[in-house]
Amino acid sequence: MRAVVVRSAGGPEALELAEVPDPEPGPGEVLLDVVASGVNRADLMQREGKYPPPPGASEVLGLEVSGRVAALGAGVEETAELRVGDAVCALLAGGGYAERVVVPAGQVMPVPAGLDLVDAAALPEVAATVWSTVFMSAGLRPGEVLLVHGGASGVGTMAVQLARQAGAVVAVTAGSERKLRACADLGATVLVDYSRQDFVEEVRAATGGRGADVVLDVVGGPYLGRNLQVLATGGRLVQVGMQGGRRGEVDLGLLTSQRLSLLGATLRARPVDGPDGKAAICASVVEHVWPLVAEGTVRPVVSERVAVPAGASPEEAAAAVRRAHADLEAGAHVGKVLLVWERSAA
Repeated sequence: MRAVVVRSAGGPEALELAEVPDPEPGPGEVLLDVVASGVNRADLMQREGKYPPPPGASEVLGLEVSGRVAALGAGVEETAELRVGDAVCALLAGGGYAERVVVPAGQVMPVPAGLDLVDAAALPEVAATVWSTVFMSAGLRPGEVLLVHGGASGVGTMAVQLARQAGAVVAVTAGSERKLRACADLGATVLVDYSRQDFVEEVRAATGGRGADVVLDVVGGPYLGRNLQVLATGGRLVQVGMQGGRRGEVDLGLLTSQRLSLLGATLRARPVDGPDGKAAICASVVEHVWPLVAEGTVRPVVSERVAVPAGASPEEAAAAVRRAHADLEAGAHVGKVLLVWERSAA
């Protein structure tokens, strides 16, 4: 099969397309024929040598895919929800930039009714991230205020929609009027251009001085102090990324006097099983999020679909993947960037 490999860490030019052996499903695993792969910031970091896969995971990039079930491993029973040939999407620890991938059965999810199979690749990572952090961990409630940094990102666009459906007020930061308008179209009502406005001042002004109940942050260190300042009493800061750096200072007096909580979360390194495992998160996403997608009140926001052409030379195919990475790095996208694996007619 064709797969994207990184021979040595670097920029988009480090991405190559190679022929590698087809994976075989082990016990408890499902083999998928991949139709589309989601492109994530974590993939860029892995390509740069900054985010290695967890032990035992594939070295191939890619944390989410959509496709069709090709085979079931030992111990995986065919059911009405999981059969060979079914259209599914899946959350991965790695291996998604390829024509086939194996994944634990508990991380395979049906495609929500009415959703295009390609666009389904835009759902697993963002839906699982937002649902497990903002709702399962931080417990966002109706009437509360959620501040989403990077509101036009894949995670951001999903967080805005789910929070609005939960009856929360949504504030976002973004770096352009175009991105803020996109967030407003999804339901955000407090819009902050971080390039010229202070989000602490803007959110406090919009909430009568109270602040945000939950902050979802991907920036990290540089925002840590101000994230705590913008929180209302009893507020919860959920840290899901560190794009700006790993270190920051915490005012412990503010943390204790305002009864604030700082929650850190990552999906990739979690175990498959257990109450906090990825299988439990995926099951909760299917139960709570998929019905909203099926009824059209929540949707994956796809900025770009980049075809990995069939029959092309390895260099031509790799160029498409490099372009997808370069586009994500440029930061002009709203929502997700997808790789679409074209195949030659049999």
